[in-house]
Amino acid sequence: MSGDQYGRYDHTFNVPPMPSAPPPAPADGVRAVAVAVLNLSGLGLGYALTRRWVLTALCWAATAALLLVALPADPDGVPGFALVLYGVFLVAVAAHGARVGLRTPLAGLRNAPLALGLGLLLLVAPAGGAVLYDGARDEAIQQMLLDRLDEANRLVEAAGDRPFDSAQADYRKALASYAALQADHPGSRAAERVPAQMKTFYRTVGASYEQGDHCAATAPLKFLRTVPKSLPATDLGELKTWPDDRLATSLYECASTSLTAGEAGWTGQFGELLTTFPASAQAAKVEPAVAAAVVRTEKDLGGAEPCSAVERLSTLSSQIDGLPAERTTFSGALDKDAARATASADTGKYTCGVDQYRDGDFKSAQTTMTDYASGHKNAGNAALAKKFAIAAEIAQTVPAAGKTLPTTRSGGSISVTVQNDSPDQITVLYTGPVTGSFTLKGCGSCKAYSLGSTLTPGFEPCSNSSKKYPERTISLPVGTTFFLHKPMNDSLDTPASDTAKLESGYIYTECAYTTQRLGSLS
Repeated sequence: MSGDQYGRYDHTFNVPPMPSAPPPAPADGVRAVAVAVLNLSGLGLGYALTRRWVLTALCWAATAALLLVALPADPDGVPGFALVLYGVFLVAVAAHGARVGLRTPLAGLRNAPLALGLGLLLLVAPAGGAVLYDGARDEAIQQMLLDRLDEANRLVEAAGDRPFDSAQADYRKALASYAALQADHPGSRAAERVPAQMKTFYRTVGASYEQGDHCAATAPLKFLRTVPKSLPATDLGELKTWPDDRLATSLYECASTSLTAGEAGWTGQFGELLTTFPASAQAAKVEPAVAAAVVRTEKDLGGAEPCSAVERLSTLSSQIDGLPAERTTFSGALDKDAARATASADTGKYTCGVDQYRDGDFKSAQTTMTDYASGHKNAGNAALAKKFAIAAEIAQTVPAAGKTLPTTRSGGSISVTVQNDSPDQITVLYTGPVTGSFTLKGCGSCKAYSLGSTLTPGFEPCSNSSKKYPERTISLPVGTTFFLHKPMNDSLDTPASDTAKLESGYIYTECAYTTQRLGSLS
């Protein structure tokens, strides 16, 4: 064998397999507690030190999910179910971490007591987070309450652009919100702002007063007087009495306007003023205003519509009497005002009757003048009122009789004899230069004439010389006199009329008779 011979050696190296996890370490209770406490932070640091990366990621995911649910902070806080689930999860990972850490060595931080100290230190983070979250939640609640306050304020502002009747519901809704803030959240920033906001509330609700619309202002001002009952916990200060003087003024001004215009609403407003604010300066002006209204209406008796003035005076008297008993010191003056209105209305009936007569309303004039003459027998114009009543009754049958006004003149140079050829007692009314009336007894031997007989040529009533006709002779002036004969038995017989043009040098005879037609007398 030549050359060097080399031998071949096979070297075989046996490398043991890598373990899938660190070899079990001796049991260490401190390490187990450290891993458990580190897991309680919610970051899975116990799992990270024991190299359980999947479980570490699971802790991160659970904590992230909680943060997504909790943030941003809500006034209602974190939902209860989320907190329960997260709490159960932390207890579970802490218990599991303790079991893992009992025999698993720590990576990177082999000192178990130091790891435990770190875990305890990290527990401050969740606790601090909870404190910060509570603060954020409190701020969210404050903002929510401020939003409620702003919403109520906007409601008031919008309602201020509408009439009170349609806006009242919104005012009450806003008031309820203010009351709830004060009662349910007394220490909140929103509740602290309520007293200042109430100034705006009062000004908005009572805006019609500042605008001079006193009638429209009464309802909102009365509403404002009830506000302190709705906000017992609110220090309203001067706002409690803010509406009082304004309401008294509005009641007076609105009632005065109504009284001047002759409307009926003033009695309720004056009555409320006298009842609610009897000692106010506005209440003291009620009687002078009423007295002025009576005087003003009395002047209208001499105007174009005296009958309307009479009616208003009568109404005024009743309205004044209807004012409440709380009239106090000026109740006597109001009683005198009512009596004066009644007296003026009573005496004004004469003027009213004359106006009715002038206007051709003879039926109303007759009634008015008859009532006046009956109720004022001693009045200076009572006699003339009777003559107006006579003339008005004649004019209802003979309108021409009402073209001139009756006077107190009596007598004349012409003799006129009126005879009654009728079985009925009659009243003879006459007007012209002289106005008057008298009655004639019925003719006992006379009967009603048939309609046909009155149409016979040469028919002459009161011509039977064998009969003694009841008669009456009167003296009248020259001129046209209108006669009306009417039965006095309350029958439906139609009165008869005659127009006589009297001239000097003649003697005149009037004859009254009754005609029977279609079963009735006329």
